[in-house]
Amino acid sequence: MRLNRTPATVAAALALAAVAGAGTARAAAVDNAAAPSACRPANHLAKITRDRASSGHVHFRVTLTAANGYAACQLAGSPTGVAFAHHGSALAVRAGRYGDQGAVVTFGPGRPVHFDIQVPNDGHRVRADEATFTLRAPGGEIPGTSVAEGSFEVAPGTIIGPVRPGA
Repeated sequence: MRLNRTPATVAAALALAAVAGAGTARAAAVDNAAAPSACRPANHLAKITRDRASSGHVHFRVTLTAANGYAACQLAGSPTGVAFAHHGSALAVRAGRYGDQGAVVTFGPGRPVHFDIQVPNDGHRVRADEATFTLRAPGGEIPGTSVAEGSFEVAPGTIIGPVRPGA
């Protein structure tokens, strides 16, 4: 049997093979691509809101959310390097931390997390509208500085609670 291989037939076969191969390669690249981590500062949003007061303290909740398209990650303990500002001016209040620093939580799209800013209710509070901090993973700090905004107050003796699941 003799095959008739005209230049047009060969060109059509090569074009079909190229299109099929490109589609397969593109699908494999998307399936194998790792999504960026939600824990990286550029990949999540953080908002500060007032929370319920307790005996002798005012509380503010910092809620972190991540949009779809980011990979879930694990966080542990209280954020470090916490600093506060009001209208861009740094405040001289430094924060300690409290609570279980070893508890691990999963954070990512559809899995918000939060931590507590606990402020003594002793009349020495100052207004703030921004907190910067470094998140911690079970193995150490996550590179970069996260920023949370919202109206809140801080005072000497302010402490930061560990990251917990939920908004």
